[in-house]
Amino acid sequence: MVERTSASARDTDDRSAPPVGQRRDALPAETVAAFSAFYRDEVGKLVAFLVWQGASVADAADVAQETMRRALEQWVTIHRPGPWTRRVASREYARRVAGLPEVPADDLTDRNPLLRAPASEIAAWEARQEELRLLGHLPGRQRQVMAWTLEGYQPAEIAEQLRMTPEAVRSSLRKARRTLAAVWREESGRP
Repeated sequence: MVERTSASARDTDDRSAPPVGQRRDALPAETVAAFSAFYRDEVGKLVAFLVWQGASVADAADVAQETMRRALEQWVTIHRPGPWTRRVASREYARRVAGLPEVPADDLTDRNPLLRAPASEIAAWEARQEELRLLGHLPGRQRQVMAWTLEGYQPAEIAEQLRMTPEAVRSSLRKARRTLAAVWREESGRP
């Protein structure tokens, strides 16, 4: 179920941030350096996180870029940027799924630099396709919880970010694992 609270009330850690779309006059060099390092380390992971949730690569790249733009605007107020970007991106993707028709994409690689990757990264992405196919068998909430789990987050951390109880997270994980095991058994012909 998609939460219906306002984006501004849930996506910032501090109310002193400028509104989305408003530029800061000049960011200090250390702020730019910190954000740049974070961006380089995390943007690919954020795209993968969204793909695990069911986004196409093109949609995931677009949502990741928008999320990172918002993160830069609010950088000085974000205390935990990893969970913050995942929470904001996950919610943005959910909003797009709930309200926007899917638009077929031709070749978006020229327009989005996140889609231009070296061969080694493409091979790693292709290796994940079986996982993604299996995750496609899960309902939305279970798939979302599994995406956070695949990112290395613990149930208590996931619960905090998704505003769930840790017990609900563990229950979703248990159900997801049972479903995935059943699909694997069925497809492999094992009892």
